[in-house]
Amino acid sequence: MLWDANQIDHELKQAKETLHDLGTAVTIFGSARIPEDNDYYQATVEVAQKIAEAGFVIISGGGPGIMAAANQGAIQGKAESVGLNIVLPREQHPNPYQTKSLKFSQFIPRKLTFFNYSSAFICMPGGFGTLDELFEVLTLIQTGKLKRSPVILFDNDFWAQLFAWFKTSLMDQKLISVDTFDWVYIVNSSEEVMEILKKHHV
Repeated sequence: MLWDANQIDHELKQAKETLHDLGTAVTIFGSARIPEDNDYYQATVEVAQKIAEAGFVIISGGGPGIMAAANQGAIQGKAESVGLNIVLPREQHPNPYQTKSLKFSQFIPRKLTFFNYSSAFICMPGGFGTLDELFEVLTLIQTGKLKRSPVILFDNDFWAQLFAWFKTSLMDQKLISVDTFDWVYIVNSSEEVMEILKKHHV
């Protein structure tokens, strides 16, 4: 794939114009493949609504599944609901719950926009795309390229093995910083999410 530097620059400028006065925002990542009748969808709506009611903007990837649930919760919580949509051959289509909607043709400017405008990151269950976003956030924070922000994995049943691997294989061999778990969390409820946001003065 060839990256179009001019297009990347254009999309970043569009994002800046649209989001320059956004306010404090929380990004919610998660799978596009999770249907509305799934427990994870409903949990995401609840989490996003509580965050929105506390005065935060919600940012999602703008598509279906968990992304739609995040934007739906934002609307129900009467907050700004941002969707950073990506043009893909399948799976991605804009959900109807966005008050601000941006369309990206490439992942680079989309990811930069997530990182530039978010003060916390919540990872709901998801596949390779969600894992990619999670590990990029973790890498940028640990290397000091992104300000230290809480990264929250939601649902112990889904994330427990990965979280345990962080704490054993990676931590035990000193492959990650000892203070990683001052800002990386695993939770099971919206109440825990709110406690973490409060703890970090998001």
